[in-house]
This record gives sequence, C-alpha cells and structure tokens, in this order.
Amino acid sequence: MSRETLIAEAIETILTCNQDAAVDVAKRSIDEGVDPVDMLSEGFSVGIREMGEKFGRGEVFLPQLILSANTMKAATELLNEAINDKGSVVKKGIMVIATVEGDVHDIGKGIVISLLNTQGIEVIDMGRDVSVEKIIEKALEVNADLIGTSALLTTTMMSQKKLEDELKARNIRSKFKTMIGGAPCTQRWADKIGADAYAEDAAQAVTKALELLGRN
Repeated sequence: MSRETLIAEAIETILTCNQDAAVDVAKRSIDEGVDPVDMLSEGFSVGIREMGEKFGRGEVFLPQLILSANTMKAATELLNEAINDKGSVVKKGIMVIATVEGDVHDIGKGIVISLLNTQGIEVIDMGRDVSVEKIIEKALEVNADLIGTSALLTTTMMSQKKLEDELKARNIRSKFKTMIGGAPCTQRWADKIGADAYAEDAAQAVTKALELLGRN
C-alpha cells in the first residue's frame, strides 16, 4: 500500500473517531517502512486539525472531539515507539507543556509532543486544566528550558498572561523561554503578554522551540 494511501487513511480514522482503525493504520505504516514522523505530521495531525476546525464551526460536538483525540493518542503511542526504536536522539533541552487552568481541551497537544520528542526535546506533559502555580513548580523541579501553554478557549487565554506575570513577580522569568499556542492565540497576543514565541501548529512549535533553545 502506498504512503499516500496510508496517510489518507490516517486522516479518515481521526475524522470518524475510529480508534481500532487508527491503530491498524499506524501498525501497517510501521510494517511498510513509512516514516512515523510523516504519519504523525501529514496524517493524524491533519485529521485532528480538521476536527478542531469542524468543532469551531459547530459541525461536531465535544464528545466527538474527545473521541478523536483519544483515537489519535492510541496511534501516537505506537508511532512514538517506532520513532524511539530508530535510534537515540541527542537531547537538546527540557520543555514543560500544559493546557491552562479551566481548559479541558488538548486537541493537537499530543502531536506537538511527539514531534518535539523526535527533535531531542524532552517533554513533560502536565495534561489539561493545569494551574499557573503547578506549571511553575514543575518547571523549577525539572529545571526546564521551555514552558509551553495551550489555550483553546478565549476565556482561558488570560492564564497565559498570568504565567508571564507570575514568573516576573518571582524574579525567575529569565530562567525559562515561554511559548504559547491554541486556536484563539496569535502572535499579537504573544507580543502583548511577553511570551517568547507563538506557534500556530505542531510543525511551527518544533521550529520555534529549537530556535528558543538555540538562544539559551
């Protein structure tokens, strides 16, 4: 089966929330030697992004969005194992990542983490609905280089500003580089709150993270 066909199937499994099919596509792609990074970035990631857009337009509802995220998670776990089996990657830094407090959406965060891992960035995923205080505590605990926050709702974006303000209040802002993302976020918002970078999608998150690490 061609690489293009497998990628198309991967997208379809996310749109139909078919976890068994997603796992099957992931296994077949590994068996047939398709680059797992390509399957993540060009297949499953595209599907999850389309689901997010459908949700934004009111074409699908939250339960479907959660199912699609779980479907992607199952496939991502297999593909991550394949990526790790291909050989060790030189560690470039540590990043703490979380969906901010009050926000239970984490669509797309899994693909961001997977792609960051392929580039030698160790990612500590704190999950969803995480307070600023807990994010900072974890970043200090693991001596993180980067802090990434995602906000999928306009009502929770202020937590990203709160993080910047709290880091400054504790006089530890210079210890970390910060990056924000999420559907309502923009470069303008990043500039306004003082974040070091804004990433529109998973591929850009990798590019920006590597750039920030290069400045350390």
